[in-house]
Amino acid sequence: MGRDYETLHAPNEDYTMRNLSSRSMGVTNTRGARDVEITDVQTTMVDGNFPWTLVRVYTDAGVTGTGEAYWGAGVPELIERMTAFIEGENPLDIDRLYEHLIQMMSGEGSVEGVTVTAISGIELALHDLAGKLLGVPAYQLLGGKYRDSVRVYCDCHTEEGADPEACADEAERVVEELGYDALKFDLDVPSGHERDRANRHLRPGEVRHKAEIVEQVTERVGDRADVGFDCHWSFAAGSAKRLAKALEAYDVWWLEDPVPPENLQVQQEVTESTVTPIASGENRYRVTEARRLIENSAVDIVTPDLPKVGGMRETRKIADVANQYYIPLAFHNVSSPVGTMASAQVAAAIPNALAIEYHSYELGWWGDLVEEDILEDGRIEIPEKPGLGVTLDRDAVAENLVGGEELFDEA
Repeated sequence: MGRDYETLHAPNEDYTMRNLSSRSMGVTNTRGARDVEITDVQTTMVDGNFPWTLVRVYTDAGVTGTGEAYWGAGVPELIERMTAFIEGENPLDIDRLYEHLIQMMSGEGSVEGVTVTAISGIELALHDLAGKLLGVPAYQLLGGKYRDSVRVYCDCHTEEGADPEACADEAERVVEELGYDALKFDLDVPSGHERDRANRHLRPGEVRHKAEIVEQVTERVGDRADVGFDCHWSFAAGSAKRLAKALEAYDVWWLEDPVPPENLQVQQEVTESTVTPIASGENRYRVTEARRLIENSAVDIVTPDLPKVGGMRETRKIADVANQYYIPLAFHNVSSPVGTMASAQVAAAIPNALAIEYHSYELGWWGDLVEEDILEDGRIEIPEKPGLGVTLDRDAVAENLVGGEELFDEA
């Protein structure tokens, strides 16, 4: 049953003193050639190795912007809910529109979670749109360029993910055959020593098994590649400390999310207990939450997922705070080429970009979703085309839609 979000009552509009619409703020749209208004926002969900939510913002100038929101149930509905709040607005006012949506959706969860993610998808599309309207690449909107290309790390998997030798074989293949010099493997894999999946405790045999994966992978690739290892928030504080200590003998790029994200004090204690670099951040929404990680020395590397945690400008803000503490950013990324290029545009514009994740090397048609070739030899070249620099291939998108989904209108 369809819902008419256009006429749905917006309680925050009645009560907030911070309605940042152009009407409330008295912002005029007399900008000559830049007098442009948003006319619609639409979404399309692609069935990749994650269900990618693509977002398109339409204008009365006939120019559109395409972005992406991190995958998750309810995101398209939230974007549909927010469309009325930005219709008629000038899409060049990216920062005000972002804050306007945060304020208008404050009663519906814009502190964190999928509401922020939905806003992120619109914000990416606004950067693509603004770049096209102004004739500049998105990185130029963020302050300019530090680098012409961005390093990519390949998130690696094998059918025998718990076998150390199989992981080492795959690491060598990805380096030698695919040309990557940065990799990541999962450590939250079964070892055969588990007794209880709920208590987050690592038995001694489990720690030894995970250390063996790290030993074989890092020794196999040697100096040819940096390797990080992901734990997906799986372990208790004591177990995480023991694991990090056991990995200190190896060349570990980082140990990612060894403990759940909610308790900052535990995260800080684990990080301070080891010289193994600890990475975290994909579940910390907006700069406010990332700032707590950084200022409390709870991470060595920050890992925001740009289409999830707040968008391009918000990630730029996270990078600015991190840079004050000499902390690099490694972009968590499970996106289609659209969200991936948005991360690359931000990575080009900040000094402390380390690398961007690529999670789809086993999906043969990932690159077919856009007309451009964006990933080669483990790097993304930053395009000089206006906006994000990628053009959707509508046929490829249509072939891979989630069941029951409709393709959004043409640009």
